[in-house]
Amino acid sequence: MLATTTSALAFSVCLAAVVSGFSFTFTSEPQQCANLSLSISGAGTPPYSVLIIPYGPSPLPNNVEARTIVYEQFPGNSSSVSFQLRYPSTSQFVTVVSDSSGFGTGGTSVAATVMSSSDSSCYNATENVSPDFPFNIVPSNQVVQCSPSRLWWDPSQVQGTVSFQGVIPGGQSFAIPAGTLSQVADEGTGFNWTASVRAGTTLILVAGDGRGLGSGGSGLYNVAAGLYPDSSCLSNSSPSSTAGPPAGGSYPTDVSGDQTPGNSSHSTNVGAIVGGVVGGLVFAAILVLAGLYIIRRKTSSSNKEQPVDLLHGDPDDSDQAPPPDLPEYRPEPFLATEPTEASSSYQPDDTGRLSVAGSRYGALSDRPLSTMSLSEMQSARSGTPDRDMRHVSGPSASMVTSSRKSPQPRQLRPVNIIQHEDAGPSEVDSETIELPPAYTNINRKTARAEPEL
Repeated sequence: MLATTTSALAFSVCLAAVVSGFSFTFTSEPQQCANLSLSISGAGTPPYSVLIIPYGPSPLPNNVEARTIVYEQFPGNSSSVSFQLRYPSTSQFVTVVSDSSGFGTGGTSVAATVMSSSDSSCYNATENVSPDFPFNIVPSNQVVQCSPSRLWWDPSQVQGTVSFQGVIPGGQSFAIPAGTLSQVADEGTGFNWTASVRAGTTLILVAGDGRGLGSGGSGLYNVAAGLYPDSSCLSNSSPSSTAGPPAGGSYPTDVSGDQTPGNSSHSTNVGAIVGGVVGGLVFAAILVLAGLYIIRRKTSSSNKEQPVDLLHGDPDDSDQAPPPDLPEYRPEPFLATEPTEASSSYQPDDTGRLSVAGSRYGALSDRPLSTMSLSEMQSARSGTPDRDMRHVSGPSASMVTSSRKSPQPRQLRPVNIIQHEDAGPSEVDSETIELPPAYTNINRKTARAEPEL
């Protein structure tokens, strides 16, 4: 039974969409207690009818509801109608236009707003109105997607056959097919209906009887998805809000008089267009600046100097081949000879200084010298141990450095530094020069004979 009801609803909506070839337009602005006029355009099938449904809360003090559902038939085959709108200013309503082919075939408007006027005599602002018969829904006050609900009423209050319609503001409207009627204790007469309407849709249920559509009042619901969402009843033909301009042309939708974007002579909302363009440009500029900032930050981080590690080499050079070992660039220590026995060339003078008796450069008596005392040199030497050295004798005597270190530091020895002054007397006084420890080359034969000592 539920499947049959759902199929019939989908078929009625699809049929309405196919045969609907007309639309309606408000030819006058909705005003409090003023006449509201509509006209039909297109190829509809007369007679036409219009249904005005109150929408939203009442603006009157103490929430007094003075609005009733208006169901108005177009006269004969006429394509226009005019009637008094007995609604207070700032209140809202939804309009549905139909022809003889079905309900809602002419379209459904969004919530229109009633503008103010000097006439307020058409309604009672202190008395609530009520429908000819009320209807109820179970579960109470909710409609769930693809979930069965029970619509019921008191049969003693109705006249003729009860009918229900579903109205989606700005979207599709449809007739709810009545299922098999049943009697339930404390729930009167009613039937089950599965709402094949998508969750999140605003839905108005309207009840009527032999007195006309809307005689049973209306209820506003927001379709819920339910605890366990079920979409098995939905299809492409399921009623929903339609894209594009709503039906009814151009009419006010709020108290400030903002118009719907219908096909009318009203000017376009330039402020909204300019605001959207400016907002888009600002957003694009923010994106560009953010991109430049990110690129600049990445560039600066890639060029950031890396710390220098003196103990370990540059990691970028780990794969490079080591430089060639060039003998001419090897550092060599300063080597000074070590006199081991008195030489005829070195004689102590009266002051205890060593002097050279002669050399290939001439007698020292003919050359001014600057000398350093042995005791001064010994005191000026540092505590760095000398390498093990041996004296080498022979005509080509030279000093050779041993390839090993002495097991214990040996006693430091003094060294005299002689400054030749052949170019003339020095303009400055002689001075003592401190040198680092001397390293003397040792003959290899002497080094090999060392273990015998």
